[in-house]
Amino acid sequence: MTQERINKFEKIAERRVTEAIKKLRLVGNLANKRNYSYTDKHFKQVISALESEMKDLRNKFQDDSSSGQIEFKFKI
Repeated sequence: MTQERINKFEKIAERRVTEAIKKLRLVGNLANKRNYSYTDKHFKQVISALESEMKDLRNKFQDDSSSGQIEFKFKI
């Protein structure tokens, strides 16, 4: 591994992880019951989708695998 590739990874990772954290905080804002109404089923599906994506992310770093699903939709 060259230092140039490591530097490139660090630069891009810092930017992308910062953006991901911002987006997660926006999702967290949905928990405000003064502004939104949701059921326990909604909450569980949101958390499940995010946990699944984190699992896929962990697997990618470990063995370069992915589920391929990108879009989140509520199950009716």
